[in-house]
Amino acid sequence: MHEAPLFTDLADGPEGGAAWWLNAADGVRIRIGLWNRDAPNGTVLLFPGRTEYIEKYGRAAASFAACGYATLALDWRGQGLADRLAEDRMSGHVHDFADYQLDVAAMMEAAQRLDLPRPWHLLAHSMGGCIGLRAVMQGLAVQSCAFSGPMWGIQMTDALRPFAWSLSWGSRQLGMDHFYAPGTVGEHYVLTEPFASNKLTNDSGMYDYMGNQLRAHPELGIGGPSLRWLHEALRETRDLSHLPSPGMPCLTILGEDEQIVDIGRVEDRMARWPGGHLEMVPHGRHETLMDAPEMRDPLFRTLCQFYSDSA
Repeated sequence: MHEAPLFTDLADGPEGGAAWWLNAADGVRIRIGLWNRDAPNGTVLLFPGRTEYIEKYGRAAASFAACGYATLALDWRGQGLADRLAEDRMSGHVHDFADYQLDVAAMMEAAQRLDLPRPWHLLAHSMGGCIGLRAVMQGLAVQSCAFSGPMWGIQMTDALRPFAWSLSWGSRQLGMDHFYAPGTVGEHYVLTEPFASNKLTNDSGMYDYMGNQLRAHPELGIGGPSLRWLHEALRETRDLSHLPSPGMPCLTILGEDEQIVDIGRVEDRMARWPGGHLEMVPHGRHETLMDAPEMRDPLFRTLCQFYSDSA
């Protein structure tokens, strides 16, 4: 572990945040960030979504700190300040979805070395929810798991899905899987999509928070997914959908206006999770935890109560 940069002035996290570089088992360098290290109630292990980075969760860490929790987040391989995996640095690329579990393993080893407060709990958003579900199924050492807009399926029309499968598979055979998925470009969504039509949040202040971070540090951002990433994501979400739910307390938060992940897959998973609870959020978009205070504050209280009850 070596000290890494953490842009605290833009994160709005608790005082005293720190970050480190880690090497995953295959040599890929990732970054972890920690807030509120001496928390009395435990630690939230935060798995971000695709395109995200540690600083985006500074305000979430502040909300958890108010409840007595530390927060440990990471930059997945291929995004944030972690090693990029394609020649085009803006491409959201991964070779194999199983590689993300190498990042999880490195993060968990670091959590042990840092002797973070226990019990440990998971919060996994979007793509992180896909990675987190697989990790929990494989025995992730957490007391409970919570998911926000989890990518247990990608929202697309029934007519488009076979095309997405065939295009992403075919591009791999032709050596073209580093190209961007159709309809996406090499620019960050928040910097190109007007607030009025965005699918993430109802709160313009939160949208500005995201945009200001990327304008100040464009090296944090990535653009659309590669065709390789799309194929890997389709395959991993399909494979996970066939597996039984883990025997662990689970809370999943999903916006009623979700337009990015497959709502049906989330509902199906939670219907098959004994003791699991699905919290539907009226008017919530993809990032319910990064919305107006009247939406996000009660959700963080719900999360903290869930973690406390699961301890």
